[in-house]
Amino acid sequence: MRFLHPVHNFYTRFERPISSFSLLLGFIFDAFTLRRVDALWENVWISGYLFIIAVFIILIHLKETESSDLPRPEGRGKENLSKAHFWYVNILQFAFGGVFSAFLVLYFRSADIMVAWPFIALLVLIFIGNEFLKKHYIRLGFQISLFFLSIYWFSIFVIPVLLRKIGAEIFLFSGLVSIILIALFIKVLFYFTKGKFAKSKNLIYWLITIIFILVNILYFTNVIPPIPLSIKEGGVYHSVYRNEKGNLVVAYEKHGWRDYFNLYPDFKKVTGKPVYAFSSIFSPKGLDLSVQHEWQYYNETKDEWATKSVVDLSVVGGRDGGFRTYSKLSNLAPGRWQVNVKTEQGQLIGRLRFTIVPVYTEPALTTMIKLK
Repeated sequence: MRFLHPVHNFYTRFERPISSFSLLLGFIFDAFTLRRVDALWENVWISGYLFIIAVFIILIHLKETESSDLPRPEGRGKENLSKAHFWYVNILQFAFGGVFSAFLVLYFRSADIMVAWPFIALLVLIFIGNEFLKKHYIRLGFQISLFFLSIYWFSIFVIPVLLRKIGAEIFLFSGLVSIILIALFIKVLFYFTKGKFAKSKNLIYWLITIIFILVNILYFTNVIPPIPLSIKEGGVYHSVYRNEKGNLVVAYEKHGWRDYFNLYPDFKKVTGKPVYAFSSIFSPKGLDLSVQHEWQYYNETKDEWATKSVVDLSVVGGRDGGFRTYSKLSNLAPGRWQVNVKTEQGQLIGRLRFTIVPVYTEPALTTMIKLK
């Protein structure tokens, strides 16, 4: 089609900035449109990306197989193959960029950055690599590895939503589903590109095995956040109570802008007064569970965190802003403290950090009402 040649030529000249800009737009779009991991739109959107990826991996290698089998004048086969790669590979790149930006948005919202940073960094590297490693999309092993990783991460949060249950057994079941799906895809791909796949199958099997083991290590070492749970809001307050309308009223100190860069901001505490840990935890509708507030202080003598108290709290799923609950503790010693918001299985949802600074008079406090 002649009218597409100018578009092709323009894209060839400015491929890097155009591609980067499209990926950035896709990320921004996902950031503003993806809200809840249990919403139908989010799951249909990601499923659509995965379907596009599967189709165009097959199309790319089917085209290569046809081009290599058919006799063509010298140079013509390569030219046609290059045109096919131009369209197929760029669509595939867009789909990979979209699905990984979606994961980045959803997982970043659900992770404590200081705990899950290796997983977030891995997602960022894959998102960036989608742009700078574009030439490697012609490699079957690379494509299937990313596709399997996409299926696996999608299964990790969509299966708990469907089954309304979380835990190690659900995570392992998600892995089993992912293995079955990628095996079915490979079978279809093998049917169309038998000779080509035969040359890469050992590498593909090894890559899938490594990815499977790596994801399990990340999960059982608490690097992967406990999707679909997420902490929407959290804080340490001087008081928390419900007013006559059922709204939560909290009192807190106003901090300067420098304190926002302090990992353990000061909490000025009068002797005898309790400290309140507040957390608003999102859970999908129908997924009711118990969580824990684990209060820990840093023992400088032993150079380790010691648990002072563990409080069990109930969470009811379905509220868009998360189910709000809190715990309190008195007689906190001066020094660094943290409150781990965890599942009953021990997975970390979030962490509240602060430093107890004893004072004789209560600091000036600001009151805020958290509406229902």
